Parts: sequence; structure tokens; C-alpha cells
Amino acid sequence: MQGVFTGFATIAVVIGVGVLLAHLRVVDLEAQQVLSRLAFFVASPALMVITLSRADVHSVLSANLIATSAGVVASAGLYCALARWVWHRGLGDATIGALSASYVNAGNLGIPIASYVLGNAALVAPTLLLQMLVLQPLGLAVLDADARGRAGSVWQVLTRPFRNPLTLGSLAGVVLALTGWTLPSALANPLGLIGNMAVPSMLVAYGIALRLGPGLGRAGSVTELATTSSIKLVLQPLVAWFVAAHLIGVEGHALLAIVVTSALPTAQNIFVHATRYGRATVLARDTILITTVGAVPVILLLAALLG
Repeated sequence: MQGVFTGFATIAVVIGVGVLLAHLRVVDLEAQQVLSRLAFFVASPALMVITLSRADVHSVLSANLIATSAGVVASAGLYCALARWVWHRGLGDATIGALSASYVNAGNLGIPIASYVLGNAALVAPTLLLQMLVLQPLGLAVLDADARGRAGSVWQVLTRPFRNPLTLGSLAGVVLALTGWTLPSALANPLGLIGNMAVPSMLVAYGIALRLGPGLGRAGSVTELATTSSIKLVLQPLVAWFVAAHLIGVEGHALLAIVVTSALPTAQNIFVHATRYGRATVLARDTILITTVGAVPVILLLAALLG
């Protein structure tokens, strides 16, 4: 269980640094915007190149991915239905809400938990690749279309994800992994150094927003926040467990890996996307906070029941 506490404690400390810097007026909301843009346009694409180039991309074709995908589809689908028929959210806000309810922290939290709790960091690779290559490009394409006020031509819709820096970084990493090519050190070393800025930039920016932004739930619907958090922490792992255990027949440690990765909290980069496009930023911020705290007892319970 030490890996769970270590992963969450590391994130909490770095977020706390952002809160402290904002409280001491060392930085302001403009600095938060700069850090978010740095993470979105520069550091995160570099991180994706390095991370995915070392991943076992063949694992994305495993049957386990079916269960993971089912949890994502059920969670995002339920939120979208509620956003459309109950809260009447716009396209951009609904997209951020759906991502908040289904996009897990597979990188800076999923990797250490997979390493220390599950015993193998590669177990998070299917979820990471699903999000990087399918869910994130799709969400960013919708956000781009919403920001422009129109979807554009079919060609523009199809090519828009490939004009996004995060998608390009992810695809470059996958190409390297599939081909076995290795970047020369003159390129890999700077990319690695830049990529190392991604997670700290996201977390510090998130801490600044916590301190200087609206209070928890004050700028949005408390019911909506409770819904996104509940969907993420309860519905998504429950659907993944049902599909894996009863429809696919996964057992033992493999089943635990699927359910634990589905129960990870909402990823910090959803807040970066929300900030970048100016959509549902408070909902994304608060869902990340609640699910990050709530995931600790949920993952401990899952490890005790299925481990």
C-alpha cells in the first residue's frame, strides 16, 4: 500500500507548492495561465514522445482494453446525457465535464501505483494509450470545433486532432515504439528534460488555481460536481470490473489491475485543457481535487477486496 500513499503524497506536495506561491503572492492567475500553456504546448508533447516511445503498444490490443473502454464510455456517456437533458450545458462545457468524469490520471499517478501496488508499470499502458490516442484527440477535436464556433469541413474535422501538439507528441511516441527506432541522445535528452516540466507545471498551475480561483463548488452546480466525482470513483471502476470479470473472464491480478486503473482520479491535464479553452474550468478543478482525495480509500478498498 506504500505506493498508493507515495503517489498521492507526491502530487499533494507539488500542488501545495502552487497554493503556497499564490498565497505569498509570488505568482498570480496570469502565471497560472502561462504554466498551463507551457504544459499544453511544449512540455506535455515532449513527455508523450518519451513515455510512449518506451511503452509496449501491443498491449493496447489486449482483451483487457475492452473492459477499460467500457468504463470510459459508460462514464462519459452518462455525464453527457445529464449535461444535455438536465443541466443544459454547451458543447465545450459538456466535453470538459465528460473528460472530468472519465479521464484517469494514468501518468504521474497511474505509473507509480502500477509500479508499487500492481508490481508492473506496464499495466497502465493500455489505459494511457487509449486516452492519448482516442479519448484525448476526440475531446480536443470537439473543443477546437466549439472554440471556432463551427465544426468546419469533413477534412478539417478529420485532420484537426493531428494539428494538436499533444496528439502529435503521442503519435510520434507510438511510431517510435512500433518501429523500434531510438532517438539520438542529442534529441532525446532535451526532449526528456523539457518533458520533465509537464507534470510539475500542471500541478503548480492547479495549486495556484485552487488558491486564487473560486472556492470549492462556488462557481458551479454542487450537484453536477458530486455527479462527476461519483461517476469517476464509483461507476467507472464498477463497469470495468463487471465487463472484465463477467463478460471477458479476467481473474486475479489482471482483474485488479483493470479495476484499479479505472478507479484512478481525474487527470490534472483536464484542468489544463479546460483552462486552454476556457470551458468548465471550476468543474474540472474541483472534480480533480475531490477524486484525488477520494481515490485513496477507493483504491485501498479495491486492493483489499481483489488483491
